Amino acid sequence: MARTGFCDSKPLLDLHTKADERRAPLRTWANGCGAIGRCQPVEVEESRAAPVKMEPERRWERRPSTHTSEGLIMGFHEDSRTCKAADGCVEAPVLLYSLHTLVPSLLRHEVEIALEKLDLIWDRTFGWDMFLDMMRTQMRNSFPNAELPSHFTDATRAILIDWIIQVHGLLQFQEETLYLAIHLLNRSLRQLKVTTANLQLLGMVCLFLAGKKEESLLPEVSGLCSLMDHTYTKHQLLRMERKVLCTLNFDLSYCPPLHFLLLFASVARCSAMVVWMARYLLELSLLEGQCVVFLPIQLAGAALCLARQVLQECPTPEGEAAWCLASSIHVGSEPTLLRIMHILASAAAKASSRETCATFIKFSSSETLQVSRHPGLNNATGLLGVCS
Repeated sequence: MARTGFCDSKPLLDLHTKADERRAPLRTWANGCGAIGRCQPVEVEESRAAPVKMEPERRWERRPSTHTSEGLIMGFHEDSRTCKAADGCVEAPVLLYSLHTLVPSLLRHEVEIALEKLDLIWDRTFGWDMFLDMMRTQMRNSFPNAELPSHFTDATRAILIDWIIQVHGLLQFQEETLYLAIHLLNRSLRQLKVTTANLQLLGMVCLFLAGKKEESLLPEVSGLCSLMDHTYTKHQLLRMERKVLCTLNFDLSYCPPLHFLLLFASVARCSAMVVWMARYLLELSLLEGQCVVFLPIQLAGAALCLARQVLQECPTPEGEAAWCLASSIHVGSEPTLLRIMHILASAAAKASSRETCATFIKFSSSETLQVSRHPGLNNATGLLGVCS
């Protein structure tokens, strides 16, 4: 078994009979779905048909994990190979393996049940297709590098995100709203020219836009201005909102790592303590600027794996079988997961002493089982050994 805890698939019994009552409800999965462009073939008469160069269709194949590289998810990736036809036209790559034959039917069944129990879908019939779409669309949610504009630093970004977490808790928004707001902030910092003086305004606007996407009730704009101690006017906030929307081309779609985390935890039959610990570690990743280069599913898998290692719960045959089934979803290479786990372990070890401690306080309450105060987090880095 690898140090990350992932292993080969084994048979699994039925999934949880009850969903975790402490878990924050997931309102909709639709936020993770963006528009997918598909090329529709045009029917022409055979006698008048002429060879036309066409862009290769995006196909997905599954390869054994030994052939995967960093950044690949679930063993699926785009096949960039194309073949030349006799007439010189580029033919679309062939789907080498069938997903239905390579993906165990048991895993598919458990994923569909988990999505339904998490209220991410309404009809189990299309559950697997929706899951595959989540896997594909998330690939555009990471960044090529963690670099920020020269006048911003990771410390400045962490302070802003810590303040957003506090405002998010004060407004009692859904957890998905927080992850979407931070994602919009990360995109805006790289695409929008904003001064340091307007950084707090940008953070509030990103939270406001995320609330419009996820929430049913929103505060008045004047109320948001009061949360910023009236440093900015209502007109400035609305003007910044238009500026952000135009810069992002009105694209607010995002599949948060929280969805993948709860999905994996449900399939793996993780206890409530493991789930809350993983959610705490996952939220700590929002403060780490270097985590923006990883895919949401990689962050979720690393957080869940680290939570299991920190808590060291007594294994059961049923639980180990469930974990093996969940771990058959390839979330990334082992070095990638170990790197993320070391980042999260380091962040958790110093969370209580940092200036940005909103997440630590948030997960120290009895409602979250006080996971941020667990003594095992102090030695989390030692549990991982030397990062390869």
